[in-house]
Amino acid sequence: MSSRPRPSVIESFNYAIEGVVHVLRTQRNMRIHFVVAAAVIATAAAVRVDKLELIALLLAIAFVLIAEMINTAIEGAIDATTTSFDPMAKLAKDMAAGAVLIASVNAVAIGYLVFAGKAADKTASVLDKVRDAPARITLIALILTVIVVIATKAWTGRGTPLRGGLPSGHAAVGFACWIAATYVVTDSHRFLISALTFIMALLVAQTRVESGIHSALEVAYGGALGALVTLVVFQLL
Repeated sequence: MSSRPRPSVIESFNYAIEGVVHVLRTQRNMRIHFVVAAAVIATAAAVRVDKLELIALLLAIAFVLIAEMINTAIEGAIDATTTSFDPMAKLAKDMAAGAVLIASVNAVAIGYLVFAGKAADKTASVLDKVRDAPARITLIALILTVIVVIATKAWTGRGTPLRGGLPSGHAAVGFACWIAATYVVTDSHRFLISALTFIMALLVAQTRVESGIHSALEVAYGGALGALVTLVVFQLL
């Protein structure tokens, strides 16, 4: 009985590429990582990061993608070898997912260290043109956002003021708070506060989609609505 011949170098590359393509096709998180990676690289080119900063970003991106692929491989191997619930199998999956989490947190930290100063310098000239916003303007913006959301739901006839329908009220308020925080905070921590509130708004939007209450379109529309309404209010007042 003859042994199976070793694959050529080209075949080995093809198998590796097929593995990457399979993960992209089947794993939503991997697709998200790829989109974020492309956005980070494009931003790095736009702000002209130096060589060392680019190396740090590329290593962080590679670390996240590799961790995600290893996590997918471990999950697939466990699912192929177990037919019933096994606590050890669950623990192995949890540890693999934890590796992805650590890689992602590390990538976010590196991205912040690289882009924080550059983004702050870019946005400072724009935000400094707007006068300090009193609390009443923030309140007006949030109330107006809620009114527009309820009016839109009444017009479309979908959902209730607090659940379902177009647009997502939670996403609208979340992104309205992001814009308000960006305008109100005027000290050296502006970029950090803006980034944190933006991440919180994204998490709120994600939970609405994950829970099945809203579609991605409804959440995106709500987020854009809240951000635009608040932006207009601050610009006018």
